[in-house]
Amino acid sequence: MNNYFQGYNLNFSNSLFASYMDWFHSFNCSLLLGVLIFVVLLFGYLIINLLYFKSKKIEYQFGELLCSIFPTMILLLQMIPSLSLLYYYGLMNLDSNLTIKVTGHQWYWSYEFSDVPGLEFDSYMKSLDQLNLGEPRLLEVDNRCVIPNNINVRFCITSADVIHSWALSSLSIKLDAMSGILSTLNYSFPIVGVFYGQCSEICGANHSFMPIALEITLMNNFKNWCYLNMS
Repeated sequence: MNNYFQGYNLNFSNSLFASYMDWFHSFNCSLLLGVLIFVVLLFGYLIINLLYFKSKKIEYQFGELLCSIFPTMILLLQMIPSLSLLYYYGLMNLDSNLTIKVTGHQWYWSYEFSDVPGLEFDSYMKSLDQLNLGEPRLLEVDNRCVIPNNINVRFCITSADVIHSWALSSLSIKLDAMSGILSTLNYSFPIVGVFYGQCSEICGANHSFMPIALEITLMNNFKNWCYLNMS
């Protein structure tokens, strides 16, 4: 999203939910700028009164009124888009067409497609001598998780050992993977492409070498991929 907060903005959004998160972030930055300007003007007003009107008795009821009304207005402005975003996310959790169990290990990811019998695999980072032309270093894996676009996918995320975090910043996805706990996340992917992420929880010596690669494709391509990879 092109705006004057681009340097402090989130990553490029690749889904509708991520775009809403990006807009809400920029909106809060605008409110923060308004608060900063208000506080600076208020301090300037108080300093001028202190320096140039020492002999006069000045009442600050109006300033106190502003300090009460202004924060209330900010909270109201934040409440409407925040509730809308929560409502939209709640709608995504109502139903799912595909369920994928994601398990974090030291230091790789395992994927199991619950709706496709026999489809499960481990995903390891590719070493430098395995990379093909154009594949990103430290992000490409030997087995990508392939998902069809425009359907609601439920991810069930857990860990087999320590705490990991399944995170893809371009999709505004980040969910901790903890042993003995099954965390769920529903998501829809409207854009076809390959998206990369990494474990964002410090989980050991090779924490930075367990990337995530999601390949979003058309439904027919997904069916062909499932047929070729079923054990």
